[in-house]
Amino acid sequence: MLMAQITDIHLGFDPDNPAEFNRKRLDQAIKMICEMDPQPDLLLATGDLVDRGDQESYRRLESALSVVPFPVHMCLGNHDLRAPFRKQFPDVPTVDGFVQYEVDLPELRLLFLDTLEEGRHGGSFCETRAAWLSERLSEENSKPTILVLHHPPIESGIDWMNTHPDEPWVARLADTVAGHYQVKGMITGHLHRNISTWWRDISLAICASTAPQVALDLKPIDPENPDGRNMIVADPPAIALHWWNGRQLVSHFDTAEEHVMLARYDENLQPLVRALLAERPK
Repeated sequence: MLMAQITDIHLGFDPDNPAEFNRKRLDQAIKMICEMDPQPDLLLATGDLVDRGDQESYRRLESALSVVPFPVHMCLGNHDLRAPFRKQFPDVPTVDGFVQYEVDLPELRLLFLDTLEEGRHGGSFCETRAAWLSERLSEENSKPTILVLHHPPIESGIDWMNTHPDEPWVARLADTVAGHYQVKGMITGHLHRNISTWWRDISLAICASTAPQVALDLKPIDPENPDGRNMIVADPPAIALHWWNGRQLVSHFDTAEEHVMLARYDENLQPLVRALLAERPK
């Protein structure tokens, strides 16, 4: 099972520009994903799909994603708004007004969580959403399950983007997944950087954005002292590939740009390939 991921698209940041920078970056990422061999089984778009929650940006997002030849599954981030999203994508399931749903695959079960609290930058996960997740986890405890959400419930070390471990929503999510050992991984976005870590004994993969990235700076930040540090950088648009190998989730991160090729598989490298494969158990 191979899952591609894009996140933090922020379409509509430059709303009146038909050649918007973020749309160009999104198109680069989609083109790269669609041309992959092997082709992904599905595409995850993990929130901050648009920048201002406006209907026109969701319409343009639907147009951009229409070229993807395999299923696209979305969740919401803090820049999204539920009402215009649901109007543009009425087929995306909801429960109690939240964009939460299950995708049951032959090898995996994906549970999409809604961590949006409109008007708040950080995550949220109320009792209603937690009850839905608890029911889904309790009804099927043998199939490997991946949680897909926008906000990672971790301290990243990037001070101005951190989630504090004592935030109530983090504790509620932790209590809900506790003891459900079928949860094998979490896939998120939000931080605009590639990060791999563990949370509550669950692997956590954070994909960088198709929109510009957050600068890597682990110094504490003082809200009273603008110190001129870099905060947003125009690194190439990012994608992730998550491979479920039947035992664990393996995440690869890449950028949607032309890579300089230094070696190709030809007769010169054939002896190396043969030797490496010969080392494996028969």
